[in-house]
Amino acid sequence: MHSHSHGSASGRVLIWSLVATSAFVVFEVLAGIRAHSLSLLSDAGHNATDALALLLAWFAVYLHGKPADESRTFGYHRAGVLAAFLNALTLVILSAGILYESWVRLLHPVAVDETAMIWVAAGAMVLNGGIMLGLHQTGEKDINIRGAFIHMLGDLLGSAAIVAGAIVIRATGWTRIDPILSVGIAVLVVWTAWDIVRESLNILLEGLPRGLDLSVVTKEIRGVDGVLDVHDLHIWSLGSNSSALSCHVLIEDMPPSQSDRILHRLNQLLGDRFHVHHTTVQFEHMSCAISGTGCVIPVDGSHHHHGHAH
Repeated sequence: MHSHSHGSASGRVLIWSLVATSAFVVFEVLAGIRAHSLSLLSDAGHNATDALALLLAWFAVYLHGKPADESRTFGYHRAGVLAAFLNALTLVILSAGILYESWVRLLHPVAVDETAMIWVAAGAMVLNGGIMLGLHQTGEKDINIRGAFIHMLGDLLGSAAIVAGAIVIRATGWTRIDPILSVGIAVLVVWTAWDIVRESLNILLEGLPRGLDLSVVTKEIRGVDGVLDVHDLHIWSLGSNSSALSCHVLIEDMPPSQSDRILHRLNQLLGDRFHVHHTTVQFEHMSCAISGTGCVIPVDGSHHHHGHAH
């Protein structure tokens, strides 16, 4: 219930942010054309991708709230990850266009209206700052909301640079600062997108979740009372906030009533220490000498025991 309320809060913030950003994009394009400012037009393009990011983020929040069904047994955890990946790709494509236009403008400088640049960029700073505050207050930590937040942060910094550049133009008359600022915005856009691209690709390729070390997890599992060894250990990300694990655990030959206690300790370790709550543990039993010489006789695979925790 708690996560559902967070999702609803995120959805409302994202919808209002989308409406405000889309309206501002139209205003900034018109202002950029009137002021002959490439940096304003570049910032409008960045804001347009912000609007797309917000739209995809909202759609992902909507899908994430849908329950699992017979076709998607893990639900829609990766909807937000896919949205974040698409957002990042649009940022990179936009940056390439900005760099090209900046090069043309550096070769052929154009006079700009620095007053319009200051006021429009200042308005963008207020808008982006307000959206960032709203996203932060929802309490959401997944990659999708973080991607939208980083979009806004990048645009806030870009708008601040435009204000500073307009002041320089007013003081010196050096109009090439406008395309130079555009280059800086493009580099900033790529920088903000790279971390999202890397993490979303890792999740989509079922890589090891961020912050986990396979050798550490293996060592901790082997340290659980009753566990002799572990192998075929796999950990992967279902989404930005959800991971899954499967493994084969070697234990002494014992009835299920005893092995269930080991399974409980394993699941408690994985949940509390590593935040992995979707687990599939297959027990493999070995006969152990009472004399304490160790496990010596592996038994048939038909004695394997399965444990699941969700």
